[in-house]
Amino acid sequence: MMGTVFDVSRFAAEKTPFYYYDLALLGKTLEALNKARQKYGYHVHYAFKANANDRILEMIRAAGLGADCVSGNEVKKAIQLGFDPKQVVFAGVGKSDEEIIAALEFGIFCFNCESLPEIEVINELAAARGLVASIALRINPNVDAHTHKYITTGLEENKFGINPYEFEEVLTRVKDLEHIRLNGLHFHIGSQITDLTPFKNLCLRVNEINHWFLQKGYDLPVINVGGGVGINYREPDKEAIIDFEAYFKVFHDFIQLRPGQQLHFELGRAVVAQCGSLVSRVLYVKNGINTNFAILDAGMTELIRPALYQAFHKIENISNTAFADMKYDVVGPICESSDCFGKAVNLPLTKRGDLMVIRSAGAYGEVMSSRYNLRDETRAVYSV
Repeated sequence: MMGTVFDVSRFAAEKTPFYYYDLALLGKTLEALNKARQKYGYHVHYAFKANANDRILEMIRAAGLGADCVSGNEVKKAIQLGFDPKQVVFAGVGKSDEEIIAALEFGIFCFNCESLPEIEVINELAAARGLVASIALRINPNVDAHTHKYITTGLEENKFGINPYEFEEVLTRVKDLEHIRLNGLHFHIGSQITDLTPFKNLCLRVNEINHWFLQKGYDLPVINVGGGVGINYREPDKEAIIDFEAYFKVFHDFIQLRPGQQLHFELGRAVVAQCGSLVSRVLYVKNGINTNFAILDAGMTELIRPALYQAFHKIENISNTAFADMKYDVVGPICESSDCFGKAVNLPLTKRGDLMVIRSAGAYGEVMSSRYNLRDETRAVYSV
């Protein structure tokens, strides 16, 4: 499968660094996603936290996806860009009163609630406005996603979700809250999961919990299993679009839905990661006895994943396509030793002014950028 093609002559005229978005690839990704999900009648809410670029979001909305939001401003942006409020879900362990009020007034589809105190606050704020809030319980299923510890969310040690030993207390309290309507269960075990086995394990756990609620008299209309399916960072062109069919088939084969129950997903990285790259110029090359450094004009302020998660991103010198027979530590200009995109990266002979592309940066790149060191804001460039 062919991935993104980079126009070196066009990029040479652009001020670097910049985020480059291959909108044609995004379009093909959305087509593949819709074909796979529609086969099973599944609902997908796009996770705004992965990338909140307006042009990206407009294409996602046009493809018929809903919105998965984790802040009040994400909810507001979804509504402003034309997402149907009845397809907007609002998650997060620390929703402020102001954020909850705005979401209530927009009439969103559902609050994914992570604690009993949060449910009580939503009830109070809804009551003051004569509204009824639709909620799902964010359940901690204690399923190990086998991913980086910072992006694992489904274990009891994580801050997310309601634990099974709290179920009885939560249901007892919810029965008395007149401005809350319980309509579903929500799960999310983590991110960048490349082995489908954890999703099978999630399905089996969802079946147990769904049955427990049914025994308590709650035949809930919605099961939301979150997202988390990973992408191929090492070979982005080989797998530019993930196998959505295989991913959804796991849930089709192993989850046991009640008649009429809807299955919802919250996908982010899998939708946008491969369509985005970070393009940068080499400022300097420092050759040493043990280490050669290629110092770029992009840094951890533009792509923090390698510094934060020790994440791998493929790095290419698109100004020189000769055989890669040199090793460089590819670093940025930020005054932190962690400002490193990759160590001992195989590259062709690299010189000042060469254009470098850091691949698979469409998710958790632009959206996590910062002005640390009073850096300039980094703009986006799109395929034509």
